Amino acid sequence: MCGIVGYAGREEPQDILLAGLEKLEYRGYDSAGIAVVNEEGLQIRKAVGPLANLRKAIGRERLGGKAGIGHTRWATHGAPSTANAHPHIDMDGTLAVVHNGTIENYAEKKEALLAEGVRFRSDTDTEVAVMLLAKHYRETRDLKTAMDRTTAELKGTYVLVAVAAQEPDRIVAHRRNAPLIAARGKGFNLLASDFSAVLKYAKDVYLIENGDTVVVTPEEITIYDEQDRLVKRELMHIGWDAEAAEKGGFPHFMLKEIHEQPRVLEETVTACLSDHGQVRLEGITFTREELNALHKICIVACGTAYHAGLVGKYVIEKLARIPVDVDVASEFRYRDPFIDEKTLFIAISQSGETADTLEALREAKRKGARILSIVNVVGSSVARESEQVFYTHAGPEIAVASTKAYTTQLASLYLLALYLAEVKGVIAPEEYEDYVRELRALPDKADETLRCAAAVEALARDYYDRDQVFYIGRGLDSALAYEGSLKLKEISYISSFAIAAGEMKHGTIAIMEPRTIVLALATQDRLLEKMISNIQEVKARNAHIIAFTKETNPHMAEQAHEVIFLPVCRDELMPLLAIIPLQLYAYYVARNRGCEIDKPRNLAKSVTVE
Repeated sequence: MCGIVGYAGREEPQDILLAGLEKLEYRGYDSAGIAVVNEEGLQIRKAVGPLANLRKAIGRERLGGKAGIGHTRWATHGAPSTANAHPHIDMDGTLAVVHNGTIENYAEKKEALLAEGVRFRSDTDTEVAVMLLAKHYRETRDLKTAMDRTTAELKGTYVLVAVAAQEPDRIVAHRRNAPLIAARGKGFNLLASDFSAVLKYAKDVYLIENGDTVVVTPEEITIYDEQDRLVKRELMHIGWDAEAAEKGGFPHFMLKEIHEQPRVLEETVTACLSDHGQVRLEGITFTREELNALHKICIVACGTAYHAGLVGKYVIEKLARIPVDVDVASEFRYRDPFIDEKTLFIAISQSGETADTLEALREAKRKGARILSIVNVVGSSVARESEQVFYTHAGPEIAVASTKAYTTQLASLYLLALYLAEVKGVIAPEEYEDYVRELRALPDKADETLRCAAAVEALARDYYDRDQVFYIGRGLDSALAYEGSLKLKEISYISSFAIAAGEMKHGTIAIMEPRTIVLALATQDRLLEKMISNIQEVKARNAHIIAFTKETNPHMAEQAHEVIFLPVCRDELMPLLAIIPLQLYAYYVARNRGCEIDKPRNLAKSVTVE
């Protein structure tokens, strides 16, 4: 959610901090600020609203110095305001802290500090951390030792990063269940909450582990583990090009990422298929005996990844013949789920840092389940805490509303289902070969599907002003409906609902009316007749129907008011194609409504707090 960047080096930090924060804007934020240590002490500049407001507040001023920290805030404690924006300082103005996450025992610590005469300026939990840090700094006169003592008293999920006026070229940070990396440059070093903030300057990074404290100076990066032992972490080279995170001529990152889907699908599928057409998943190994011993698979995720899991359940059960439960991560561990060593737990997360998914994973691990994750970011927390990892090859996804991450997650689940089915020996060779053949063809079919963009744009132009939209479908189309609906509400703020078409008669049909838009997903051949009946039920209530179906169903034009025809593939694989026009519809509706597409209100790209 919030974004952090830190710099210690030979150059002035100001421009590097602001450039790093700019790369973190996609995560969502309501205010921003920087702290620089120069010869006069701490210099703090912050502003509410977009980063442009912070740049305006700084103007032509040069803050100097050799070390600094920056932050983009997404409010959890206290409304957006200059007082609540980061960095926060102690009462003497000699220490500054930026913080991601939440401090769960802040109220208790704040009460104790108030009793000691500490005065607070904000409503944040972060200010409690800086005041506690200042107390320990007065005792130790060493920022690293003060950080150790402070974090020993705090509970929660957080990263704290601090600078001190008396230590002008030093940054100290601590990680507790929230993402943090340190990047090594030439004559400088960096800290950040996300790879994108450092790629312009450095590609060799250390993944800071849970419980680590890291000290960054212009010359070195020093890491201490939870027991305060000096440790050496493996240096990892990031292969992403910084230009991959740029818009590449598209007006928005979301549209660029929609159009990248044929390429990333090809990369994901190709990486998992041998020259002989066998599914080979690097780092994932099961024996037939292990799979036969499984009682069930449990897929856990949030938001878009959860919707991918709903499709995964259908496909894994159909192909591998293993029962699958799908859970929302934020609910999973609070219902005391029945899982044990005979459960395969699959976590799905684009960032690999989703707090609820991480906690669900840890709960499953405590109960003895085998852990497999499907993630996009190499070295992320979910990946590091899993026994086996399936990387999705989506590349950096900047827009808050996920598109290419979803399609690569679907492709990964199809490949995993095929792999499990083959190892278990429950799929006929000819059926296996047919699936592989169709998977290979999907990138070209996705490219063909993108040709519907003009037709979808025209529909969005005609109906963008409708305030009630329904998505209906049967079978896999009902799972797809949830993702299509989420895309629309995320970026256009329309009240959008998804429902299994057969459920409409059980209440929902009561609110159908003439101006209601119904997006009817009809891509499942074996359910087509029943879906047509549902379309007629809606049509009889004078709702306006836009249907999405295979090009082999031309008679759909007689059933719906408008139809988007899609390339043909197996029913099970249709969600990978049918989601594309739904993503485009959401995009064009939002654009017509004048919405901020890449950074929708109240949302963040990576949800790192519960």
